[in-house]
Amino acid sequence: MADKSPIPQVNKHHPETPDPGGAIPQTFRAGVGALIVNRAGLILLLERRDRPGSWQMAQGGLDPGENPEEGVLREVAEETGIEATDLQKIVAVDRLLAYELPAQLRNKKTGRGQVQYWFIFSFTGSDDLITLGDGQEFVRWEWVSMVEAVARVVAFKKTVYRELAEYYRREVGKTA
Repeated sequence: MADKSPIPQVNKHHPETPDPGGAIPQTFRAGVGALIVNRAGLILLLERRDRPGSWQMAQGGLDPGENPEEGVLREVAEETGIEATDLQKIVAVDRLLAYELPAQLRNKKTGRGQVQYWFIFSFTGSDDLITLGDGQEFVRWEWVSMVEAVARVVAFKKTVYRELAEYYRREVGKTA
């Protein structure tokens, strides 16, 4: 039987495109995310510069015309400094995951939130390759257990991270 659950509407316009009505769009921005695991089975978590104490995995919006795998590798490089040559794709999550932003965090770029393609990668490099990219978005990084990653993420992303943890456990056979 085909899945008849509603699919979130994805904002197909470039985030910088002016909104003629001036209102925040009632759409979800198309995005990507990376669960990056090291040799010890720990997950890479990043602390946001604009919200101290707010942690997340590498993620972001897709650029126009970009496919999800290109987008996630670009986001990882921009946010962490890790290049594709130091990552090994384990699996692409088999479904889209979405989160809705609290009303006070919505804007023309984000709309109501993101619907994301997620990928699980093994990090094959050394920790000195993690430079936080240009340093504009994040101030710190840590390797943590999956349980700790779920505990640290902001409330509106917890459902996505719990789904990732379950998928990781089931498909990869880890409980990090």
